[in-house]
Amino acid sequence: MSNDNNTSIGEFDYNFICDFFSNTQRQGPGSPEATLKALNFIDNLHDGSIIADVGCGTGGQTMVLARHVNGKITGLDLFPGFIDLFNANARKMNLQDRVKGIVRSMDDLPFQNGELDLIWSEGSIYNIGFERGLNEWRKYLKKGGYVAVSESAWFTEERPAEIYDYWMEQYPGIDTIPNQVAMVQKAGYVPVASFILPENCWTKHYFGPLAKAERMFLDKHAGDKTAEKFVEFQRHDAELYRKYKEFYGYVFYIAKKVKP
Repeated sequence: MSNDNNTSIGEFDYNFICDFFSNTQRQGPGSPEATLKALNFIDNLHDGSIIADVGCGTGGQTMVLARHVNGKITGLDLFPGFIDLFNANARKMNLQDRVKGIVRSMDDLPFQNGELDLIWSEGSIYNIGFERGLNEWRKYLKKGGYVAVSESAWFTEERPAEIYDYWMEQYPGIDTIPNQVAMVQKAGYVPVASFILPENCWTKHYFGPLAKAERMFLDKHAGDKTAEKFVEFQRHDAELYRKYKEFYGYVFYIAKKVKP
């Protein structure tokens, strides 16, 4: 089936999307190594630390955090199926006493102002918008608390029309790294570190596992043209990355709240 280059992920039902990604450990580019690299820039965490993983998905990155941080972690995601898998994964790893997933929207977090030591969000802040998320989430952090998020970014000021048009259709909020760092500072944080996710976060840890997920998804929805179109969309996404990876990618931003 030929891909319609004008297809947007927003055209697909949210439950349909989550059904597909329920078969993957990570729902976006990333890796355990990238998670731990970001974590290394964060200090003052302790047994009593309170952490939120916003847009946690099935919790691939959350469980990595939980193995290296002794505080309590709440994972939040809008899709109940993801949270069911999240909590099952926590039980499998005997982390259920410290790690709990709840169904919640990222624009309505269930925390008190100044309650959190760390807000984590890998590849999901785009759902609310990078700048908006940084601004709205800041109030939940204690003074000295951290935010750590990964976000799509342009690596160059100029980029080919095909990939530019694709991103303008999928996520027009994508911006350059300097502009995103400026947004972090404008939102009231001190930027601590930023780094580009390496290529294997896309190829090995994201696109690679999608092949198995695609087979399971198509078997479950055999003959469903919408399912076939969604898989074709995912394959086109991977094709564009291989073709234009020097122009864009994901960047991890770590920042600290230093004022109340």
